[in-house]
Amino acid sequence: MPSPRLQASHCFAFEHDFVGSWRCIPLCVRRKLDLIGLKLKLSHWLELSQAQRQQLVDWPDQPEALQELRDQLQSWTRPMADGEARPLPVAVDEPWQQPEPIPDEVQRAARQRQVALSAGQWAELGELERFALCKLARPGHDHHNLEAAFAELLPPRAPSDGSSGHKPTSQSGIS
Repeated sequence: MPSPRLQASHCFAFEHDFVGSWRCIPLCVRRKLDLIGLKLKLSHWLELSQAQRQQLVDWPDQPEALQELRDQLQSWTRPMADGEARPLPVAVDEPWQQPEPIPDEVQRAARQRQVALSAGQWAELGELERFALCKLARPGHDHHNLEAAFAELLPPRAPSDGSSGHKPTSQSGIS
C-alpha cells in the first residue's frame, strides 16, 4: 500500500503499459480529478505536453495543492479544441473514501473472480487502492485491468491453519 504521502503520484503495476508515456490517464490523476471535481477528457490529456502530464502525476493531493491543480487545469484546457475541463461534483464521502463497508460493486466483482475480499482487507487498503478497485469494478467499465488490480492489491494470504497454502506435489510427479 502506498503511504498517504505517496498515493498522490503512485502508479500501479497493472498500469505499467502506459507509465512514462502517459497515453492514458493514470488512476492517481483520476483520483485527484475526482477530488477537485473536474472532468478531464482523454483528448484534453493527450493535448497536454509530456511534461504537463508528468506534472499532473507528480502533483500533491493536499487541499491547498488540489485547489491550485483545479486552477491550473482550467487554465491549460481553456484554449483546447474540446474547451475547458468540465466541472463535476467534488468527491465527498464516496465509497472509495470510506474504510467500510465494502462497496457492493467491488464485492460482486471479487466474487465473480473468486477473489476473497474481507472487510478487514478493504479497511487496510489506502484510499488510492480503494479508488482503483471502485473505478475498475463499476458497471459499464471494460474491466480489463480488474483481475490484475485484485492480484496486486489483494495478494493471496497464507491460510490461517498454519499451512503454507501450497498443495503437496504427488509422488508420481517427482522424478
